[in-house]
Amino acid sequence: MAAANRHRAGGCPGRGQNAPTASFPALTQPLASALPAPWPTPHSPQDRGLDALPLFAPPSGLDPRLEAFLQQASSLLCTWLGQTEMRGPLPALSVLPSVEPERQGLGGDRLLADLQLVMEGAFHPGHPGALAHLDPPALTASIAADLICAGLNNNLLAEELAPSLSHLERGLCAWFAGALGLGAAAGGVAASGGSLSNLMALVTARHSRGLGQCGEAVVLCSTDAHVSLVKALAVMGLPAQALRRLPVDGHGQLCTERLADELERLQRDGIPVIAVVATAGTTVRGAIDPLEAIAGLCRRHGVWLHIDAAIGGVFALAPEQRPLLAGLGRADSVTVNPQKLLGITKTSSLLLLPDPAQLQRAFGTGLPYMEPSWGGGHGGEMGLQGSRPAEILKLWLGLRQLGLDGITALVEGALARRRRLQQLLAGDGRLQLLEGPLHLLSFRPRSGSHEALAHWSEKTRAALLAEQLMLSRPLYGGVHHLKAVLGNPHTQPSHLERLAAVVAAQPCP
Repeated sequence: MAAANRHRAGGCPGRGQNAPTASFPALTQPLASALPAPWPTPHSPQDRGLDALPLFAPPSGLDPRLEAFLQQASSLLCTWLGQTEMRGPLPALSVLPSVEPERQGLGGDRLLADLQLVMEGAFHPGHPGALAHLDPPALTASIAADLICAGLNNNLLAEELAPSLSHLERGLCAWFAGALGLGAAAGGVAASGGSLSNLMALVTARHSRGLGQCGEAVVLCSTDAHVSLVKALAVMGLPAQALRRLPVDGHGQLCTERLADELERLQRDGIPVIAVVATAGTTVRGAIDPLEAIAGLCRRHGVWLHIDAAIGGVFALAPEQRPLLAGLGRADSVTVNPQKLLGITKTSSLLLLPDPAQLQRAFGTGLPYMEPSWGGGHGGEMGLQGSRPAEILKLWLGLRQLGLDGITALVEGALARRRRLQQLLAGDGRLQLLEGPLHLLSFRPRSGSHEALAHWSEKTRAALLAEQLMLSRPLYGGVHHLKAVLGNPHTQPSHLERLAAVVAAQPCP
C-alpha cells in the first residue's frame, strides 16, 4: 500500500481565493519544515523520550512518558482549535499517512506526527462560517470528559463494569426526561446517535403492542420526518410501504386532519399501528409538528407516540422557548440529541420514556454472564447496544459547565442569529425562505426550473465557500435549497452580513 493517500475533502471551487490569513502547508516538504508554528515538531525538546511510550498506563504509579504524550496530544488539539479561523471550515487538500500498521509499532513522536496529518484534513466545526449542519463546536468540558472516558475505559454494558457511570447515566436521563415533562418516574438510556434512539423507540413500541410477529403493522409520520425511520423499519424487517408518510402543511407541520383520517381508516381496516412519529425540528426547515393535537389523537386511538426531538428537544430547556414544545411531555418516547446545539462531543443522544422499564421489557436478555444489577438494571438491558462507552460523562460534565443559564444562552443566541439572517435575506425579493421556529433557515430563488435551481445552489455555495462561509445544499420538495444552521456561537453579525451580500451578488434564474 502507498505510504500516503491524497484526497480532496468536500470540494471547494474557488476555495482560498479570499482566504484571510492562512493556508495549508505543502505537506510534500519534510514534515518538520511543513508544520506551521506553533505546532511542536516531532523531534523538538518537548518530546522527552516519547519513543519509549508505554503501551498501557502502569497500574502502580504515574508514568512521566505517558503524561508527556498526553500533554503533547492536548497541545496539538489546542493549537488546531486555536487556528480554526485562519484555516476556514473545510480543508482544501490533505495527505494521509498509511492506514496499515507497520511491522514494528511506532513511538510517541511518530504517532503524534501521523495524528497531525489526519488533523490537517479535518472539518472545522468551530469556524465562524461553519453553518452547514447541526455540528456546533465542542464544549471544552465535553472535550476533557471524552478523554477521561477513554482512559477510564468503563463499559456501560453492566454495572460492575461501570459502577459510578451506570448510576450517572440513570440519574441524568431521569433529570433530562423530567425537564422535558415526561414525569417523575421517567428515564431512559444514552445511545450512539438519534438514528439508533429512533430505532430503539420503534422496537419498544412494537413490543409494547405485542406486534413482533405482525408483518402488516405500520408506522405513521410526515413527509418531512427523518430518513432514519426508513432504516429503522428495514432493520425491523418491515417492508418500505409500512412507513406511511402523511403530508405537511405550508409550515412544514404534519397535517393533523390527515393523521386523524388515516388512524380511523387503519382502525376500520384492522391494520395495527406500531407508532405515530411526530417531529420536533425537521431537518431542512426546523418545523415542529403540532404535538398536543397529535398526542390527543394517539391517546384516542391507543397508539404509541414517539417524538423525534433530536433537533428541537433541547429548546424545551430554555424557559421562553418551552411553549414551542407543548405536548412533548405526553409522548411515550422521545429522542433528543444534545450534540446538535449544546456542544456535547459526538455522539450524544438520549432515548427517554415516562416508563423506562419498557426498555428492559423490550431488550432484556438476562445477561447470564453478568452479576445481577444492584441498581435499576444493567445498561445492556436497556437497548440494542451491549458494550457501550460512557458517553454520558461528556453530557454530564458539559451540562454542568453550561448551567441552566448557559443552556438558555446557547438556545437564545442561535435563535437571534437565525432571526438576523432571516431579516437580511428577506430584503432580497428574489428569494423564497422556508421559515421555522428553530435555528435553521433554508432558501432558494422564487422561480426557475429544477435544473436552474440546482445550478444556482451549487454556484452560490461555491461562492460562499470562497468567503469561508459553509452552507449545505439539501433537497426539499424535489428542489435544491441552501440551508444555514445558526447554532455556532462563534458566528457574528458581520459573518451573516457577508453571507447575505454573497447571496445577493449571485444572479438568480
